[in-house]
Amino acid sequence: MATTANVELTHDEIRRYSRHLIMPEVGPAGQRKLKQSSVLLVGTGGLGSPLALYLAAAGVGRLGLVDFDVVDESNLQRQIIHGTSTLGTPKIESAKARIADLNPLVEVTTYETNLTSDNAFDILRPYDIVIDGTDNFPTRYLVNDACVLLEKPNVYGSIFRFEGQASVFAVEEGPCYRCLYPEPPPPGLVPSCAEGGVLGVLPGIIGTIQATEAIKLIVGVGKPLIGRLMLFDALEMRFREMKLRKNPDCPVCGANPTVTELIDYQAFCGIGDEPVGLQPEERITPRELAATLAKGNGDRPLLLDVREPHEWEIVHLEDARLIPVNTLAGHLDELPRDEEIVVYCKSGMRSARAAQLLKDAGFRKVRNLEGGITRWATEVDTSMPTY
Repeated sequence: MATTANVELTHDEIRRYSRHLIMPEVGPAGQRKLKQSSVLLVGTGGLGSPLALYLAAAGVGRLGLVDFDVVDESNLQRQIIHGTSTLGTPKIESAKARIADLNPLVEVTTYETNLTSDNAFDILRPYDIVIDGTDNFPTRYLVNDACVLLEKPNVYGSIFRFEGQASVFAVEEGPCYRCLYPEPPPPGLVPSCAEGGVLGVLPGIIGTIQATEAIKLIVGVGKPLIGRLMLFDALEMRFREMKLRKNPDCPVCGANPTVTELIDYQAFCGIGDEPVGLQPEERITPRELAATLAKGNGDRPLLLDVREPHEWEIVHLEDARLIPVNTLAGHLDELPRDEEIVVYCKSGMRSARAAQLLKDAGFRKVRNLEGGITRWATEVDTSMPTY
């Protein structure tokens, strides 16, 4: 962590951070450590919002922000660093402006890019601590491996629906993310927050826990979440803890590592592969489906919606049949085998799995709606809401 050599607090900083300075666990020495520290935030979304706000407020000297997305209206339910006035602007610029208003003493460096194997070392290397606020498996494995290879702490957090978890990885005495999750789940098996949803306040809870862990590491107080995975259930309002052990055979942090450089994490996680082996003729675009439906002849396909009932209530295609993908196997005898079936979900991932299930069950006229009902609402019927 940062040293405090030749670092002094100004009168303005003493007033600003006075509630830290009067705590013996922090005091002037701890605040000077915060002032000299640097933290990289990978993501400025749900987790990145409270992280950026509280680390800036605490007086971390330099914050790095990595993100390539723009502020969307659906973000505002949980990404509190952004606002209505910044819709459509890059998230890193929105976050930087909010940080400057909260604490102009903090230096902010922005990286409007995807974190990749090609740029990760260059971006991570200048920082003392890296905090993972991402929502996808390829980037989580990339951050983990880069932190292990650069010997930097990785403050991890993840959220889904009502549940969250946090830990501190990639430190010499503790396990890394690969020790906990040696292999990624199959593509499409674990829905994203966009597919499954997330309680708006949940990233605030997990993100502030990550910020707390970073501050403890910088100041050198307390017991960090090293070798421990904290689990939170918002519905039960319950915290649990799992002990984690360093895996001696871990391919990146074990005694004989086989991962000694950054790899293709998209390929490692199966992203970009044909999700369930559908052929080109087994896919249909929204415009192609709209043209088919407009013909009005007897060849109209059966529209099968495999989302959840609460998603159906938000928006659905006219005359569609609802059978959630997780219950589809029990309803196969209700579907016609001699008619064409077009399967759709929100974005096309769940429906691709459903289409494969139907194919495996002997259905021969099955097609998946590419991009799901979201793409339909964008390209065909703009009067439909998106979510």
